[in-house]
Amino acid sequence: MSTVLQLALAVGEPASQQADGPALVSLADAGAVAAVAEEVGVASIRLVDGVAAGRTLDPTVVGAYLAGIHGGVGYVAEVPTTHNAPYNAARRVLSLDRATGGRVGVALRAGEGDEVSEATVPDPSATDPAQRWTEYARVLTRLWASFPREALIGDQAAGIVVEDALIKPINHEGAFYRVAGPLDGPSSVQGRPVVVADLGVLDATAVAESADVVVVDREYAAGADAALAEALQQAGRSREDVALLGRVEVALDDPAAAAALGDELRAWADEHRLDGFELVPTGGTEAVVTALRALVPQLVDAAAVSSAPTLRAALGLREVAAVLA
Repeated sequence: MSTVLQLALAVGEPASQQADGPALVSLADAGAVAAVAEEVGVASIRLVDGVAAGRTLDPTVVGAYLAGIHGGVGYVAEVPTTHNAPYNAARRVLSLDRATGGRVGVALRAGEGDEVSEATVPDPSATDPAQRWTEYARVLTRLWASFPREALIGDQAAGIVVEDALIKPINHEGAFYRVAGPLDGPSSVQGRPVVVADLGVLDATAVAESADVVVVDREYAAGADAALAEALQQAGRSREDVALLGRVEVALDDPAAAAALGDELRAWADEHRLDGFELVPTGGTEAVVTALRALVPQLVDAAAVSSAPTLRAALGLREVAAVLA
């Protein structure tokens, strides 16, 4: 798996200058950032949901807007479990994925529940956010497989739109959610939208069943590869099925500093067996563009990324052939 890069970006209305964390830019400026990200070989833009320095727009709405202008880069929408029912989230993300030809993912954030699910929650005493995340992700991936693409026949002569025998309800009932399914539209051209998980509140065991990309902060990087490989094996998956990205804040006012940072990142990747990085540029739009132009070409092959037909391919991931039961 070659080095892959994901850019973290918050889009909305800045209320103050932000000293750290992902840059918060306007929707118009986000288009300029997306154009540069597409040009230099960023695999995906992670659209952040909520920052301290201002109000962010809904990441799925921003992703839909940006993808219509710059469709050569992938878009990963942050979706917290809090206030987001899994069936609704599955439909929104898959609809966006189909519209972009398979260039969408979801960064599922661990949190609390939602008012829709809580009305019929199977176990009101269940509260652990990591366990909730695992169950939520399982529901998403199974819903995304509930209407396979091959079921969409579209035979006008025979009068057959879909082969309904292939469309299966998931009939999920766990501690946190009760979801019947299926979805009302066909699955993704990339197998399923990419699922991104953050280590911290979640550990490797919690994300092993469903995550395609795992993001780790520098303080948790030591041992993350080994823990992830072991957890994936226990879940019946391979380490090759998942990209492990190190999250790094980037503040590059001087392009000359990019060379030293590139060397540092390569050394960090070698030491901890990282597959790439999630870049978190700080500052305004100009600082983000500077960081992208100065740093990204040192780390990735832009031509290889731009030729990838889907987000999954751009991230170096194998096509998903089946969903774990």
